[in-house]
Amino acid sequence: MGLETSDDAGVYQLTGEIALIQTADFFTPIVDDPFTFGQIAVANALSDVYAMGGRPLTALNLVAFPVETLSSSILREILRGGLSKMDEAEVALLGGHSVEDPEVKYGLAVTGVVHPSKIMTNANAKPGDRLVLTKPLGTGIIATALKGGIASEESVKKIVASMVTLNRNASEWMQVLGAHACTDITGFSFIGHALEMAINSGVGIVIQSKAVPIFSEALEYANMGLIPAGGHSNRQFFSCRVEGNTDALGPLSDLLYDPQTSGGLLISLSLGKAERLVEKLKKEENIDSYVVGEVTEGPLGKIQIL
Repeated sequence: MGLETSDDAGVYQLTGEIALIQTADFFTPIVDDPFTFGQIAVANALSDVYAMGGRPLTALNLVAFPVETLSSSILREILRGGLSKMDEAEVALLGGHSVEDPEVKYGLAVTGVVHPSKIMTNANAKPGDRLVLTKPLGTGIIATALKGGIASEESVKKIVASMVTLNRNASEWMQVLGAHACTDITGFSFIGHALEMAINSGVGIVIQSKAVPIFSEALEYANMGLIPAGGHSNRQFFSCRVEGNTDALGPLSDLLYDPQTSGGLLISLSLGKAERLVEKLKKEENIDSYVVGEVTEGPLGKIQIL
């Protein structure tokens, strides 16, 4: 797997039994607490490996930090938070690299493994499949409200709990049940990543807007105009491939284009298996997931929103 399908990570086959998955991801703080920021950044970086059906093994820290203006204790907390998530994921930290920078940035370069015959891609969704989403939308909008000093403490708690949750269990269950395709929902938004699946699979996608899980507070903040710049960019780039009266959705349409951090997996699998996945994730992992749409034969590379 290379650049051809805009997949979540690259995959390089070593033997008939082992292929390497490699990815890198880092960003600026999305919350105020440095320990929590470290946790979110690591969960976000590991998600790309989970989306490919793999198991992350090792990681390298990627750090930018203003050593002259911020206390080293802040950096220590960021790294400690990141390490706590790596420990949870059973990932070995091998080292990393840091640079002095006016703005804090943190993330990982991650190496994982997968059997070459079990690679999950965004390019194999099949007509008749159902689409399961494993986390609510709205983290970008609530984070924007947080930066503006408007977000409620409860709304921030909700998105933090979501963003620090690893996608490991959802990834393992989708493999057990034989999913056809997967991607994780991050900066290009729900619409953007779903479109990548539609385009690369040569299919159409129908989304049931009322079935899409959201953080309810994000609707309120979207209605106030608290839309991150990435949300406007996503709408500008992707709306030409979206059919349906999105204006009638009101602020919900903003959530569909909202750039997510450490978002959930969007998984394509047959109807019966999709229902079983939702059931298993709730019963075995206490993860709420939702069937949000269907894969169709066409229009190719487009999304219809109902």
